[in-house]
Amino acid sequence: MLNKLKVINGKLTDGEKPIRLFGLSTHGIAWYPEYVCEESFAALKNDWRTNCVRITMYTDEFRGYCKDGNKQHLKELVEKGVNIAEKLDMYVIVDWHVLSDQDPMKYVDQAEEFFGDMSKRFAEKNNVIYEICNEPNNSGTWDRVTEYADRIIPLIRKNSPDALIITGTPNWSQDIHCALDKPFKWDNVMYSLHFYAATHKGTLRSRLERCVEAGLPVFINEFNLCEASGKGDIDSEESEAWREVIDRLGLSCISWCLSNSGDTCGVFAKDCTKLSGWTDEDLKDSGKMIKSWFNTFADEENNK
Repeated sequence: MLNKLKVINGKLTDGEKPIRLFGLSTHGIAWYPEYVCEESFAALKNDWRTNCVRITMYTDEFRGYCKDGNKQHLKELVEKGVNIAEKLDMYVIVDWHVLSDQDPMKYVDQAEEFFGDMSKRFAEKNNVIYEICNEPNNSGTWDRVTEYADRIIPLIRKNSPDALIITGTPNWSQDIHCALDKPFKWDNVMYSLHFYAATHKGTLRSRLERCVEAGLPVFINEFNLCEASGKGDIDSEESEAWREVIDRLGLSCISWCLSNSGDTCGVFAKDCTKLSGWTDEDLKDSGKMIKSWFNTFADEENNK
């Protein structure tokens, strides 16, 4: 049985032992519900050697929870994924995927209802991590994120007082220095940094290193090796520079995404419809590289 994770002195820990989580994010579960299944999660654990999966609940886009999505069905998919992850001894991130809505306060009432319900359902589960807003941007300033968090975090803490919580940061989760300058008042919180290696380079890595060295608990809960659009070529040199920093700082990281979307960031080839048993021929180049990263990370964790 997994233990609840805790942030101690800026580091994610299992008990008092540092731990790294690594794995894949689903695409929006309204787009690709088929991957929320035991077959796929087990393959990620056993073949990709991951220990975490991120379940993505879009708020706005494509049958989003706050627009025209079937709320009950979407919640059932989240619960299904959480239960499968628990069965497989995997941690699971429940991601409230703020994106085109920009400011998390836009749908704060719906977020209160969602996280209130989820934290009640999962109150006894040690493997659940709550990501309260994915990528605040433009009007989603740090003050607005803080205002939002001050409404959402107490709801989660009421039902799941020891749960780990992750929050996005401004500018599509790149401006983590805002959290360093003005952190939340809440304990057991980590701050998101997202990168796409062909777009985000040395400047963002330097910011990451500065914040981590200053004691900010950072979780890289979305990355890929291509452009920020999810398209374009992989930048192998920048990808390796990112891998080195992640490894050296001992950071957790989650890759986008578990899909055959046809974009560079989807780890499967467009014609791959398998839910498990993926061969190298089934993977896009990004998938092959990310799978290799995770196997290396697993070896390092096992050799501690």
